[in-house]
Amino acid sequence: MLRGMGTVTSLFARKMVAAAGDGIDAPALLAWAGLDPVGPWDPAVMIPAETYYTLLERIAEQVDVTDLPVRGGAAMRCDDYGALGLAWKAALDLMGSFARVERYARLWTSVVRYERRPDARGMLFILHRPGARRLGLRLSNEATLASAISLARQVSRAPVSPLEVRFRHAAPKTTAHHEAWFGCPVWFGADLDALLISDEALTRPNILGDEGISRYLISHLDAALARVTEDGDLVTQARDAIARALSEGPPRMDAIAQGLGLSARSFHRRLSEHGLTFQTLTDTTRRELAEGLLRDGRHGLAEIAFLTGFSDQSAFTRAFKRWVGETPANYRKAGRSP
Repeated sequence: MLRGMGTVTSLFARKMVAAAGDGIDAPALLAWAGLDPVGPWDPAVMIPAETYYTLLERIAEQVDVTDLPVRGGAAMRCDDYGALGLAWKAALDLMGSFARVERYARLWTSVVRYERRPDARGMLFILHRPGARRLGLRLSNEATLASAISLARQVSRAPVSPLEVRFRHAAPKTTAHHEAWFGCPVWFGADLDALLISDEALTRPNILGDEGISRYLISHLDAALARVTEDGDLVTQARDAIARALSEGPPRMDAIAQGLGLSARSFHRRLSEHGLTFQTLTDTTRRELAEGLLRDGRHGLAEIAFLTGFSDQSAFTRAFKRWVGETPANYRKAGRSP
């Protein structure tokens, strides 16, 4: 099975690009990530997590990103998340709001798991995200916890600040922006990526807490989670089938669908519900398979071109340079991390 195939909602990418300001070429970056620069901000449209991390790293090449995660997280609004945002607002208190994130996070990402863990001073809200601590992942973790506090402040009856914030990675050149936003000590090089929140803040009633509305929204979210889980399994199976078929050239959608026991029309519909097209899925699989084979080091470039479905090495080189901005040879020489 291919690694690094997780997805995140395109909403995160759009928010971070917007937060970066005028110092970047926003339309070009969004287009590179496969997003329509003037299209709707639909949280159901997913992009590969690796694409999102690379997008953040490309922003870092153009502007100072020290406070970008804080600005991006602060820009998040409950209404951006659709039914999940409504459920966050309708929870009776912040403990209920965080419980919904813990349960339903799969609706906007397949690469992050949240955990509520009791602590002597309250509750740790922990972000679990596997992978190398590359810059894009570090920025994403900072923005994720910043957004959690932004959402909490939007629904609580009183100002909310955690008792402390922890990040596993090293500190940026200054932590002043982070400490100003969170309103508490921010520790880097910690054992967890987490917020520590007091019991007092967690049990204070939310402004719009409503048990009846919550029950309705929870039933809606449970149904959505079941669909996403089912389609997530389908996407994983489809990616594996595409990867196996690539050595025979670009795969056909009807052939992949047939191998999964589906009609082409049903396969297309289910991918669409997951914010994907067959072409996007194929391109992503090709790209990530190529990156993995280049990092592996046991295959020559001509062989990798064949394994990823290209007619010759030059066609593969052109496509790879379009994907990542450098040639396969340079990518291998630089020893890129996953």
